[in-house]
Amino acid sequence: MKTIIQFSKLKTPCYILFLTLGLVLHNCKNGNNQAQKTKVEIATKPNVVIIYLDDLGYGDLSCYGATELQTPNIDKLANEGVRFTNGYATSATCTPSRYGILTGIYPWRNADAKILPGTAPLLISTDQFTLPKLFKSQGYNTGIVGKWHLGLGHGDVDWNAHISPGPNEVGFDYSYIMAATQDRVPTVFIEDGDVVGLDPKDPIEVDYNKNFEGQPTGLNNPELTTMKWHHGHNNSIVNGIPRIGFMKGGESAKWKDEDMADHFLEKAQSYVKEHKDNPFFLYYALQQPHVPRTPHPRFVGKSGMGPRGDVILEADWVIGEFMKTLKEEGVLENTLVIFSSDNGPVLNDGYYDDAVEKIGNHDPKGGLRGGKYSLFEAGTKVPFITYWKGTITPHVSDALVCQIDLMASLANLLKADVKTADSQDVLSAFLGKSDKARASLIIEANTRTALREGDWLMIPAYKGNGFLEDVQIETGISQEYQLYNLKNDRGQKNNLTKSNPEKLKELVSHFKDIRGDAHSNIQNIELK
Repeated sequence: MKTIIQFSKLKTPCYILFLTLGLVLHNCKNGNNQAQKTKVEIATKPNVVIIYLDDLGYGDLSCYGATELQTPNIDKLANEGVRFTNGYATSATCTPSRYGILTGIYPWRNADAKILPGTAPLLISTDQFTLPKLFKSQGYNTGIVGKWHLGLGHGDVDWNAHISPGPNEVGFDYSYIMAATQDRVPTVFIEDGDVVGLDPKDPIEVDYNKNFEGQPTGLNNPELTTMKWHHGHNNSIVNGIPRIGFMKGGESAKWKDEDMADHFLEKAQSYVKEHKDNPFFLYYALQQPHVPRTPHPRFVGKSGMGPRGDVILEADWVIGEFMKTLKEEGVLENTLVIFSSDNGPVLNDGYYDDAVEKIGNHDPKGGLRGGKYSLFEAGTKVPFITYWKGTITPHVSDALVCQIDLMASLANLLKADVKTADSQDVLSAFLGKSDKARASLIIEANTRTALREGDWLMIPAYKGNGFLEDVQIETGISQEYQLYNLKNDRGQKNNLTKSNPEKLKELVSHFKDIRGDAHSNIQNIELK
């Protein structure tokens, strides 16, 4: 439709009309320019993706020296990004590390930051500042796909109603998660607070203390299991796998373990496709290689090391497919990808799955000492890679960095004013522009802490078990102080407390300055 203005019938003088029209056109042009400017500004904000694996060891990848496993897709990130040789999770177990990476706070500051059951209340306060809240404050859409394990609700969750608070209440616009771990009930996916595929006529019941009448368990009904439990995993049976905790109902909502990797991949890919036109932050938390290890049939037997090796290869493939999606959707060169693991490796963590028997010459620890649950290096020193095509120059860095540093560093990237106590701004190291980062770091395993500083690791004297029989891992606990020079002794074979008492005193003093006495059970031993 054309609009015709008949000037002869207008009472307003023509020069005023033309002036008004001119102003309108000028304002429209300025508005368009401003809109275009805003659109350009939004488009230039980098997307950020954290790819977080579960129980992946420092030596589990070929880019970190593994010879028995080849991980070409993760290697590509390492070879074209920054591969850190001194990258750390905060903790040697999953819940504390996940708390640390999302809050930028040492988990030992929170007495409840321990391995949580599937029925635990939300660990992160809804008032707490988090990584997703940082990105939301800068106009980003935020999403999580995968493992959560930070608690849900207030500890009395009705799984048949909307579940809150959860990821959406601590900053995520979109969440598609499992509540805890693959070996814990409830074995269902939760999307934005609602169990996926739930039949209201078959409600879910969950209990971590007692079984429901008539429900089979791995302990009492081993003939119903397809995976034999070794320790601790002998409660409710789902898909032939005995779990931790008891569950009844929700049959239509239960996941298929062997499809989990593909399922989470599809959700992560869909998130990218739906949000590619605006800046986004995605926390993509894979379940591999945590138990139960259930590779898709495409990967069964592929590694020759049993299910643990197979799921590492599966994870590598999944990451390759996800990176293809970033490229195909045109956002690869505007996306910073951060890759790491929540803690170090463990072979037998509750099931007989040939992880020990078929390990061969592979060393998941990469020459380090300890493993998951341990204060020794293999507990918290993990693969840590940053990749940004066209921005990061390939580099191997010895800089000391930690996952809690993502808060302060990404705040700097976004030019956001964020004050942090524990998180340090090491953006230059993350971008490969500097090999200088942290001077020291507190690491944690099962509430006990130690100090990593310079080339040194100091472990205070603790009461407790120095060796976990079930998982065959040294915990690093000793009733004597321990001091190691990691530059000369990466396997931590030589305790230097007696030969270097001055260094020990120095590090103990630094440790106490940072750590204080919060939740501490350090042995009171006088240093001479």
